[in-house]
Amino acid sequence: MFFMADKLPFGDDAFINRPPLFCGVNYQFWKKSQWTEHESKKAQYDCIAKNIITSALSFDEFFRVSQCESIKEMWDTLEVTHEGTNNVKKARKHVFIQEYEMFRMQKEETIAEVQNRFTHIVNYLMSLRKIFEKEELNIKILKFLDRS
Repeated sequence: MFFMADKLPFGDDAFINRPPLFCGVNYQFWKKSQWTEHESKKAQYDCIAKNIITSALSFDEFFRVSQCESIKEMWDTLEVTHEGTNNVKKARKHVFIQEYEMFRMQKEETIAEVQNRFTHIVNYLMSLRKIFEKEELNIKILKFLDRS
């Protein structure tokens, strides 16, 4: 079997994120594949970002996004999968706001458990861009600690 590896329109060190090298064959293909400097940089950044994201994913998460064409598509897939759509985010935010407003220490709950539960609620709301004053949080937690 005869391979024309030396006639391929890319060199040994070719990258997927850069245009193929012209070796005198297939000029029409090579001409159409030339990238502008902006396109080349964009492809390079996209490749770097994909590597960063995929290196931080478990196998299941990697396979969820492995067929995505761009980093934006990967990010959007992960975001919708784990945070939900904007409507889901709004609904969750309202649930956590209600939990925050109705926050009380439960019977038989230790102070550490109260603090953990309160911190979880506040951190979730802050991740959804709810802003709290430190004084407000301190007063809220102190107000509902059981004095017994």
